[in-house]
Amino acid sequence: MDRVLDGYCRLLEWLLVGLLALMVVLVFGNVVMRYAFNSGITLSEELSRWLFVWMTFLGAIVALRERGHLGSDMLVSRLGPKGKRLCLAIGQLLMLYATWLLLSGSWAQTRINADVEAPVTGASVGIFYASGVVFALSSGLLLVLDLWRTLTGRLRDEELVMVQESEDLAQVEALHIDQTPPIGQGPHSMPFRR
Repeated sequence: MDRVLDGYCRLLEWLLVGLLALMVVLVFGNVVMRYAFNSGITLSEELSRWLFVWMTFLGAIVALRERGHLGSDMLVSRLGPKGKRLCLAIGQLLMLYATWLLLSGSWAQTRINADVEAPVTGASVGIFYASGVVFALSSGLLLVLDLWRTLTGRLRDEELVMVQESEDLAQVEALHIDQTPPIGQGPHSMPFRR
């Protein structure tokens, strides 16, 4: 199952690259057309806005899979394995509830706006709201699988904290795992003088 999810996320990453490239071409092309030729690409604003929303939701799926969302682990990181497991299960249940709310709202908006045409492109506005449906279904599946792994004890102790305080801290920890110098012997320590 992990191989399938990794393949799905890799596909999403390539799709994100394509969407970003298309968005850059549309926005940059529109700027050049406006300043150089006093005209523009009429669908550029609407389509680039839709692409940005889709990129945000698809990128959030990949970040959830890679545990790349930022959060505060100040309390949870200090708990023992049972406390971490309990907090993780509660957090996953709360995220599943929020995902359900997003799914039901996005699905309702997709159905309501399925027959509404966008002003410039004429495409169905339901496509815009379908990004929330895709995100909620994908992240719901990821969360259910992670919750199952949490409840059955299939997570290692280092996997019990799903977030990092900051991207910088995550990079530093990845470089210095188990290489913490004793107090007073780090690169920025100064000898104590009387």
